[in-house]
Amino acid sequence: MERGADARVTVHETLAARVLIGPGACDLVADEIARLGERRVLLVATPSAGTAAGRIADALGSRLAARFDRPAPHTPVAVTARAMAVAEDASADCVVAIGGGSAIGLAKAVSARTGMPQVAVPTTYAGSEMTPVLGETEDGVKTTRRDPALAPGMIVYDPVLTLSMPSGLTLTSAMNALAHAVEALWAPDATLVTDALATEAVAGILDALPEVLDDPSGLPGRGRLQSAAWLAGVCLAQTRMGLHHQLAHVLGGAFDLPHAELHTMLLAHVMAFNLPWAPEASARLNRAAGPDPVAAVAGLARRHKGPTRLSALQVPRDRLREVAERVVAAPYPNPRPPDVDAVTELLDAMW
Repeated sequence: MERGADARVTVHETLAARVLIGPGACDLVADEIARLGERRVLLVATPSAGTAAGRIADALGSRLAARFDRPAPHTPVAVTARAMAVAEDASADCVVAIGGGSAIGLAKAVSARTGMPQVAVPTTYAGSEMTPVLGETEDGVKTTRRDPALAPGMIVYDPVLTLSMPSGLTLTSAMNALAHAVEALWAPDATLVTDALATEAVAGILDALPEVLDDPSGLPGRGRLQSAAWLAGVCLAQTRMGLHHQLAHVLGGAFDLPHAELHTMLLAHVMAFNLPWAPEASARLNRAAGPDPVAAVAGLARRHKGPTRLSALQVPRDRLREVAERVVAAPYPNPRPPDVDAVTELLDAMW
């Protein structure tokens, strides 16, 4: 739906997916694989999810064909090639991913090359598990594509798996999810459904995240935060990304930067850049976040004890204009049309 007086027709598409959510859901993965009728599982796991991956592997028993524990951020094609070799040697017919965006992105890449069904078990709030989007990196350039076939057909959310997340990752990953919801509010193809989900996701994340940061062991808060991140992921699946995500993709691909920390740095800056041009999104954010949503988001970002500026990530200041030029040359849809000077100024403020 194009926003504005000329809008006439709204198109809303919902991806087919089976979602299990709640404490203990991880223990049902093997049963779900059996229900699907798959017999040779490639298990992809990030190192941080090793213990939970071991439980899934044990439960799969003879259905476990192979395990790949070396996914990498931004889904490098060279890593995908190594995972493909493992999958082919094992004659895998299904891929299960457990971990953050690195594991889930790799499973998408393998599925895209083989047609294998996917089961995603996220341990962070990144949201990739809900989307038909795959970003792959080669020679320092990250290329993103969208195809309904890329979306996992089954997602398993278990808040128990998030209890071991360090507070820094909890914050940056939740900010990643928050960015999905915020950008959905000003997306050109937003609908009544995505507006409602995004508003609820923003309110849920802003409510639950401070509680989780103050008490990382509290399962109820973790559950609320995971549920809100799920809604944000649905929004990401159903709307087009804007300047915020484009900057994260370009910066991440060019300088091999951590995706969640980039979202944490970017979001308040991009909100300040866009909200004067997005009155409907601004009104919804005011209801969900209070009279100054930029300040609310910036306040959360400042709680991060890791890098909070691009300079701290060793991004050369003299290359910021190059990043802005790349963004403006092929812009994502955005309420404020980007120009090189304005985007460079935004990046310089982050630096």
